[in-house]
Amino acid sequence: MNTKRRLTFLALWLGILLGTQAQTVVQTKTGVRVNPTDCPTATEVQWYTPSAARILKYPKELKEAPEHKSYSIIAKAAQNLATNTVTDGSVNSETPCIVLSIDTRNGNVTFRSKIDGEQLLCETASSLSLIADGVDKGQYRASQTWAVGKDEFLFGLGQRQTSELGIRGMDVNIWTDYKIITIPYFSSEKGYGLYWDNAGESKFTDNANGTTFSSSVARLEDYYFMYRDGTQDGVVAAIRNLTGQATMFPLWTLGYWQCRERYKTSDELCDVLDYYRQHQIPLDGIVQDWQYWGCDSNWNAMRFDNPYYSNKVGDPVQMRYLPQDLQKQADEMIRSGRQPRIKSPQEMVDYVHKNNAHLMISIWPDFGPWTEPYAELKKINALFPFETWPKNAGAQVYDTWNPKARDIYWKYLKNLYEMGFDAWWTDSTEPDHTEHPGDRDYLTYDGSWRSVKNSFALVTNRGIYEHQRATRGSDRKRAVQMTRCATFGIQHYGSFSWSGDIVSDWNVFEAQIPSGLNYIACGIPFWNTDIGGFFGWDMNNDPKSPAMQELQVRWMQFGALCPLMRNHCSSPMVSEIYHFGQPGEWAYDVQKQYIELRYRLLPYLYSTMGDVVLNSGSMMRPLVFDFPKDRRAVRTGNEYMLGRSLLVRPVTEPLYTYRDAKKNGHAIYPEVDKAAAPVSVYLPAGTVWYDFWTGERHDGGHRIQRLAPIDIIPVYVRAGSILPWGPAVQYAAEKAWDDLELRIYPGADGHFILYEDEGDNYNYEKGQFSLIRMTWDDAAQCLMLDQRAGKFPEMLKKRTFRIHLVGTDKTQTILYDGNSQRVLM
Repeated sequence: MNTKRRLTFLALWLGILLGTQAQTVVQTKTGVRVNPTDCPTATEVQWYTPSAARILKYPKELKEAPEHKSYSIIAKAAQNLATNTVTDGSVNSETPCIVLSIDTRNGNVTFRSKIDGEQLLCETASSLSLIADGVDKGQYRASQTWAVGKDEFLFGLGQRQTSELGIRGMDVNIWTDYKIITIPYFSSEKGYGLYWDNAGESKFTDNANGTTFSSSVARLEDYYFMYRDGTQDGVVAAIRNLTGQATMFPLWTLGYWQCRERYKTSDELCDVLDYYRQHQIPLDGIVQDWQYWGCDSNWNAMRFDNPYYSNKVGDPVQMRYLPQDLQKQADEMIRSGRQPRIKSPQEMVDYVHKNNAHLMISIWPDFGPWTEPYAELKKINALFPFETWPKNAGAQVYDTWNPKARDIYWKYLKNLYEMGFDAWWTDSTEPDHTEHPGDRDYLTYDGSWRSVKNSFALVTNRGIYEHQRATRGSDRKRAVQMTRCATFGIQHYGSFSWSGDIVSDWNVFEAQIPSGLNYIACGIPFWNTDIGGFFGWDMNNDPKSPAMQELQVRWMQFGALCPLMRNHCSSPMVSEIYHFGQPGEWAYDVQKQYIELRYRLLPYLYSTMGDVVLNSGSMMRPLVFDFPKDRRAVRTGNEYMLGRSLLVRPVTEPLYTYRDAKKNGHAIYPEVDKAAAPVSVYLPAGTVWYDFWTGERHDGGHRIQRLAPIDIIPVYVRAGSILPWGPAVQYAAEKAWDDLELRIYPGADGHFILYEDEGDNYNYEKGQFSLIRMTWDDAAQCLMLDQRAGKFPEMLKKRTFRIHLVGTDKTQTILYDGNSQRVLM
């Protein structure tokens, strides 16, 4: 029977069997709708893929679901994916992955695995309460509660600055802030995920009554359930199918970034770059923070009106733009007649590029009253009268939901793009907002602030990304946007987040690991922190304080093993590594050592990024992703996998220094670099582990004490791993990967795929990249190199692989020409 006839027959059969055709069960092209006998709301299931279902609830007197604009979901529901059947009191809708059972009395949905029949989740109560007055009149307050297993481990909800990975027993407001990226999504150790699709004021609650999402404003109840095969990789793949695949960043972004709030002149920025190059500290990115536009009234003008950048210090017209904190410096410059080395913004951009580095620049969503964007946005009523940063300057946030406003935003940003800036720092995308009563009632282009606020970052970054991609010649340079805020699906728009303006403090540092893991669990693969923390006041803003030095070094070690690596701080603190010590001193040497390590790992990291983009992979992985059957690993929030091979346990407690009551730092040991205190490391069960530094072998399933002198962060390599080791370089593209070491860690079978492309353009979207699959057969002690798949312009035709079997003295050097080879060790 063909599909069309089968669906027609099934619809008739459902109606006859229930005796209430067109009232209780309605077959749809994308799923099924049930009008429960004892409940005022209809339950509708729409299938998007075999592993992703959308659940909607709305008043059953409506013939179809009310229109709901999703900012995160870009996929469309698919037709004829599921088989629908009727049992006593319920309707089943199933795919090869999921079985949904809808109770025909109360509309509650139960979710089961099609693979093994296990019950995954079930609804217990839902509510739609009509809003009778106010700006949201006619919409609903919505809530949905599910029954979750008593000991079931849940995680997610985005970046919340807590030291806990798990979210059971918590009440969490879903309302983004300058260091809080709450996302209405959770994942379960059972291998399913749930996204509550509401961009407004919402809440997550988990208590004895169940696990609940609720929202203050909704057109209907709307959420997505995702389950493929019980793996977290399956959940992430479902998320990316719904929200869009991640985009590939340029190779250079995986290098080291130097950043500070702020470089106040182009000379200062270029001097920092010079120091790094002269002292052979690898670097790929440097960042121009705010006030290059000048004073606060000219906030975010998207041009260099600050006279220090335009070489017009002393010019009566240009001096009106001078930031207040530069007045004394400007007076001295005028008296001395000193001229800047770098005499224009364009010269600064060109100088950075000439020295093989890339430049990111800060841009904001609000504009000062002196700026041209402010005037143009005001004409179309696309500015919000909120109190924002900077205070008392008249700056106003733009209405990012208004498409004309997004056009105006790019119109002015394009000037910087054409100057050659390589990346955007989209700061304050929550946005900054000193809230007053009534603010949440303000109407945006898409509805009340209360109902859409959490989508601000996504819509803003998407607008920039789409405008840049539409610009002629943009295919030659990949979009890179670092945003302070985010939400579900932002990975599809050339964007990654950092963890906000955090304090230089050990407890804050410790919280970054679970915060990042919970954020990445939401399907967003790229994330980083301000290495060392942003606000240094708890360390007296003193880079020579032993306490600050220890924290900075440990944070730098963590940063080297994150998806992206960026050093940053807030004035008057300074973040360049030479402020912490000089060559020969541990506070300098160890930081340089880990920057250099980062570059040796580039082939591994870039290939992992390739897996993210091509296969919906994840770079920074909670242990539950790889060890779901190990309950200790599942609940571990202070360790993670970097890719599928490296287990990282950051040192997040001071071992060799302390602070006194006045926050001054002191060394416990006279020579910190000779001390060695232990930290506890859990090695997940089911595999053998190798100490990255010593090659020492350990069985999994145990907690060990690992000595962690100041130059060691505990890192372990999973047996079966093939770890490519790149050349020593000063910037990512300095040397071709024509001579790579392959480190094989025996004890299990394994594989690795080396991904390569041109490093920076969108030809990879056209299939212009190459893959070399490497497979280790542990029993045969044999490495198989497959024939290279794919090609791209200027691809290496031949290369040397130097193969080392870790834990032995066995090595081999081979010439690989793209054809398959078998190497016995």
